[in-house]
Amino acid sequence: MHHSPGQAGRYLAIVGLAIVMGLSYELFVFPNAFAPAGINGFATIIQYLFHVSIGYLSLVINLPLILLAWRKLDADFARKSLLFVLVFSGVTLGLGKLDLSGIAYDTGSSAILGPVAAGVVSGAVYGLVIRLGGSTGGTDIVAAWVHKLHPEASLVWVIFGLNASVAVLSFFVYGYQFEPVILCLIYCYLSSRISDGILKGFKIALKFEVVTQHADELSARLLQDLHHGVTVLPAQGMYSDTPKSLLICVVNRSQVMQFHRVLREFPDTFAYVSNVNETLGNFKHITQ
Repeated sequence: MHHSPGQAGRYLAIVGLAIVMGLSYELFVFPNAFAPAGINGFATIIQYLFHVSIGYLSLVINLPLILLAWRKLDADFARKSLLFVLVFSGVTLGLGKLDLSGIAYDTGSSAILGPVAAGVVSGAVYGLVIRLGGSTGGTDIVAAWVHKLHPEASLVWVIFGLNASVAVLSFFVYGYQFEPVILCLIYCYLSSRISDGILKGFKIALKFEVVTQHADELSARLLQDLHHGVTVLPAQGMYSDTPKSLLICVVNRSQVMQFHRVLREFPDTFAYVSNVNETLGNFKHITQ
């Protein structure tokens, strides 16, 4: 099947991310006796109890789900998910035959560092794979399928329940200790925070909404000093019964003080600001 150069690059990136995830499990998760989040958390517990490699378990769990994605969702999404799962399983199976004790990160007394490292890697990999149009398998595919059937449904509590079950099981599996439970929760938190940040995008900005009677002068100054466009809407001051203008301008965080300095030149101007998680389209990224 022919793929464009851009699409081929996405597939290659997914291969690299799957290798990184496999290395993370072998170096940070398995040596430190805790279970990560989601389906792979259950697989890690089964591996710990019965010495069945997570590489095999991942295939057994994910292949039926990927077939479901292929038939009910999107073929490209299914292909990318399959590629990730196959490479991840191959890496874990291959590394499982090697003695990695010399480089594995056994945190010892600093037990928190293993889940921190694994959570950061997992969150970054998860977010990037989703942005590339694939998934890491497991609950991602189930979530996509349920969302297609019921777009209004929220899977937050389902995913929370799954992760909570892994955390509770960790208490019984890893020697009736609370430490593996806490490590699992740390992993879940870091992974979700980082993946959420990646999925929301890197162009975090601020939106200023300015009520003014000096729309032309203020817009000209903002265009000149900040190099950002301004949207102007008509407004009416109900207290003073005076026609005004509402200026909307999205700027980078580094430009906030510049924006304040410009506003101080117009003392009868009122402004408020809100966060923008991501900007799309022709938003100039000014770093000055």
